[in-house]
Amino acid sequence: MRLVDAASVPVIDLAPARAAAADRLRVAAAIDAACREIGFFAIDGHGVPARVVDELRAVAHAFFAMPREDKLAARHPVAGTNRGYHPVGGEALSSANDAPAPPDLKEFFHVGPVDVGSDAYYTSAEGRRHFTPNVWPAAPPDFERAATVYYRAMSELVPSLMRLAALALSVDETFFDDKVDRSVGTMRLNYYPAQARLPTPGQLRAGAHTDYGGFTILSGEDVPGGLQVRTRDGRWVDVATTPTRFVVNIGDLLMRWTNDRWLSNMHRVVNPPAGAGRPRLSIAFFNHPNYDVTIECLASQGPARHPPVRSGDYRDLKYAKTGLAAARERA
Repeated sequence: MRLVDAASVPVIDLAPARAAAADRLRVAAAIDAACREIGFFAIDGHGVPARVVDELRAVAHAFFAMPREDKLAARHPVAGTNRGYHPVGGEALSSANDAPAPPDLKEFFHVGPVDVGSDAYYTSAEGRRHFTPNVWPAAPPDFERAATVYYRAMSELVPSLMRLAALALSVDETFFDDKVDRSVGTMRLNYYPAQARLPTPGQLRAGAHTDYGGFTILSGEDVPGGLQVRTRDGRWVDVATTPTRFVVNIGDLLMRWTNDRWLSNMHRVVNPPAGAGRPRLSIAFFNHPNYDVTIECLASQGPARHPPVRSGDYRDLKYAKTGLAAARERA
């Protein structure tokens, strides 16, 4: 595995973590180093079949290539709900970090949890806000199936990442198991259209922001106008992305759990150079801790720098700043 320096995102092979205990500790130490320095790392050896990624990317490209009116048919009936299709111009991600900017130059499709239980955690008034049913497009016909398979694959990958995180943070390896197993996270298919005209001043494909929860897992594309991350000394550096070498970063709540040992880092998606206006698709899976979990400094990380915060409340606050709402029942 390639370790981190101040201006790079390291590549970490997870395969050894499925072997001996000493190898698990080495992988955990590499994750710790990356999260302390830059808050991002890329992973190989994750075990997700390439066909799972390829199938979702194919149907997503087909969906976003459809006429606007056909895509709008897949909007959620309650405006602002984090499900279904959202057209270009409906969000400025930088506003979640209190930095107003023009709307982001992206459209996206929002998918929530695909496996929802019947107990009160899911069916209570609060549960229904976070576990509202998904909205699926009529075409392409395999969209729902491909998105569901991919969502489940990411959901299966998260516990192994969180156990490595626990080892890195000197807590019991299973500490996070019951805190992320009923995640209120979502998956976004982000589509950045080709730019036929120059953006307005300060307008990006996605403005600078941090993520809100635990781990984010990204499948990207190597095309102009991609992901950048900010180094601790304030420079913006490009992050190489490919569909099956996933890029992982931590969100605000995992940073708070670690008492700021790990960095929930600013990142953005920049515009392509003029004349290099190819579209770009990225698939971001956000594992957000269970909504009823109280996030507070781990005992292994010293005196707390942040007050405790409830996971669901924190996400709702961030959503409100960007113009999204927690998933809600239909009126």
